[in-house]
Amino acid sequence: MEAIYCVHVVGTRNLLEALTQCGKTPRAVLLVSSANVYGNALVELIDESVPPVPENDYAVSKLAMEHMARLWFDRLPVFITRAFNYTGVGQDRNFVVPKIVAHYATRAREIELGSLDVAREFSDVRMVASAYRRLIDAAPAGETFNVCSGIAYSLSEVLAMMSAIAGYEIAVKVNPAFVRTNEVKRLVGSNAKLMSMIGDLHPIPLSETLRWMYSAAVAQQDILAGDAINPP
Repeated sequence: MEAIYCVHVVGTRNLLEALTQCGKTPRAVLLVSSANVYGNALVELIDESVPPVPENDYAVSKLAMEHMARLWFDRLPVFITRAFNYTGVGQDRNFVVPKIVAHYATRAREIELGSLDVAREFSDVRMVASAYRRLIDAAPAGETFNVCSGIAYSLSEVLAMMSAIAGYEIAVKVNPAFVRTNEVKRLVGSNAKLMSMIGDLHPIPLSETLRWMYSAAVAQQDILAGDAINPP
């Protein structure tokens, strides 16, 4: 737990301090916060005006980082993004979407998950990276932006898409150990402010992202199978 606060707050502070001492002011400094700072917001679509009510230590540490960073607003061209959930090839299998994709890629018959009615955005990482690049070009110092698609999916919907892609249905076991007592049930954001700054986002459909991830996971399985048959 301590590491979360050390990295997000102290680590960011050390970075900002170093930037003020490097002898050259950067054109833009992007600090990535998280949509988790909003907690269980009582609105359907969360925009940047919604008051943060963090529900866990990760979210508290990110919000603390945001407040700390404001101490540098008069010295550095800092702006903040609150990223909603995103995924893609290369994301660790400890995250839920890569975990689901990996199970289908290995033709697993069963998977253990937490609550299936939790809804998240699951944007494509390529869209998020594009948004970051365009924001850096715009260099909107002092501003905070949601980075999101505005479209949420439940885990049940993700599983249905993966079943269609892989051609079979997996048995799902809800493990109570994976169900968090302070779980944010639905997290979907408004990207209106972001698009007013950088233009259209062109969100990639989740089904396309899942196909991309599934193809990469299957290819990795084929490589591992080949190595097992023909060891070096």
